[in-house]
Amino acid sequence: MKLAIIGATGFVGSAVLQEALQQGHDVTAIVRHPEKLAVHPSLTAKAVSVFDEAALADVLRGHDAVISAYNPGWTNPNIQSQMIEGSAHIVNATKQAKVPSLLVVGGAGSLEVAPGVQLVDTPQFPAEWKEGALGAREVLNQLKNEKELNWRFISPAVFLEPGKRTGQFRYGDDAVLFNDDQPARISVEDLAVAIVEEIAAPRYNQRRFTVAY
Repeated sequence: MKLAIIGATGFVGSAVLQEALQQGHDVTAIVRHPEKLAVHPSLTAKAVSVFDEAALADVLRGHDAVISAYNPGWTNPNIQSQMIEGSAHIVNATKQAKVPSLLVVGGAGSLEVAPGVQLVDTPQFPAEWKEGALGAREVLNQLKNEKELNWRFISPAVFLEPGKRTGQFRYGDDAVLFNDDQPARISVEDLAVAIVEEIAAPRYNQRRFTVAY
């Protein structure tokens, strides 16, 4: 497939890029700093701002799917508003480019820990992640109203960390996955496997899903 990955030098995006290339896909990496990417025969790097909707649509044309790992930066004081605005531009540009599929990488904050209670709304949710989590939740809420585009939204397990690629994990939908009474984990490498596999063989059209060990 011909994939466009937005945010391909970030924590999740770089793992998705590596996985996509290993699986033999042709990738256009849309990043702030293309010079950070190693040369690969199946990789094209483009420096395009997600806020330049017309330019982004031009780059996205001709792709089979878009994977958005867009994040304005966890230390950005405007992370919530920029995540919402930037993601809206990505959705619009994907539709303008007539790309048939979009997968958005979100966070675990909007997963439910109990019926009607999302993790981001609990007292123990870390303050340093809250603005970004609220932004990601609003992105999901907006996607739920999107009827034209074949989208999906992935929330990782509560604990996302560097690790190994095993290809072995379980799936969920809107609830936090637990191991006994503890929130489950996932490596960023296996999160990338789940993302690329969902693009290649969709199971969660116009739905959110999660993965964990």
